[in-house]
Amino acid sequence: MTHEQVAIRTSDGECQAHILSPGGGGPWPATIFYADAGGIRPAVVEMAQRLADAGYIVLLPDLFYRYGPYGPLVPMEVFKGDVGAILGPLMATTGNVKAAEDSEAFLAYLDTRTDVAGDKVGAVGFCMGGGMAITSAATHSDHFAAVASFHGGNLANDAPSSPHLLAPKLKAELYVAGADNDGSYPLAMAERLEAALNEAGVHYFAEIYPGAAHGWMMPDFPVYDQVSAERGWTSMLALFNRNLRE
Repeated sequence: MTHEQVAIRTSDGECQAHILSPGGGGPWPATIFYADAGGIRPAVVEMAQRLADAGYIVLLPDLFYRYGPYGPLVPMEVFKGDVGAILGPLMATTGNVKAAEDSEAFLAYLDTRTDVAGDKVGAVGFCMGGGMAITSAATHSDHFAAVASFHGGNLANDAPSSPHLLAPKLKAELYVAGADNDGSYPLAMAERLEAALNEAGVHYFAEIYPGAAHGWMMPDFPVYDQVSAERGWTSMLALFNRNLRE
C-alpha cells in the first residue's frame, strides 16, 4: 500500500488531503471519503486505508481546510466536553454546498493520476459527510457511479441545501444506512428522503440498523458497534464493487 499527503487547490485555498492506494498492480478505481465532524485523525485515516486495501484509491480530504490548523481531535475527549463549542467553529467553515464545490477540484486532481482507473468514482460519507457525499454526487452526476452514506444527518430537511432536493440529479447508485437511535435522522426524515428518491427514480437501497446509534461506524467513537460496522463495510464494498469494477 502507499500513503501520500497532497495539497489540492480549490476555489477557496489549498485543501490538504491523504491519498491511500493498494500500491502496485494498478490502475485502481477511485473513491472520495467525506469524513465526519471529528475531522482528520488516525481512526479516519485507518478507515480510508481499509478501503484502499480492498482495491481502491482513496482521496481523504480535510474538509475543514478553510479553518486552518486544528487537532487532531480525540472523539472520546470531545464528547466529554461542550461538543458544539469544539466542533461548531470547524463545521461552520464547510457544508454540503461547499463540499460539492470542493469536489470539483478533487475530481480534477484524480483525473491527473495515472493510477486511477475509469472515468467515474465512488463516494462515501459519515455523519456530516453523508450529506456531503450525496450532494457532491448529485452536483457532479456524470462523475459518480456509487455513493454511500452512513449515519448521515439532516438528509431531508427544509433547508435549500438539503440533499433530498437533489434526488432528480443523482445518477449514481445510492446506499443510505441510518441508525434507529439517531436524532439527526429520525424515521420521518428517512421516509421523506426515500419518497424523494422514489419520485426521482434513483437506484438506491436504504435501511435502518437496529440497535445502532449515530456514529456507529467510527472505531474511535464511544458508540462504535463492531458487528454493525462490519455489516456496513460489507454493504459499502458490495456497492463499490458492482459499480466501479464491473
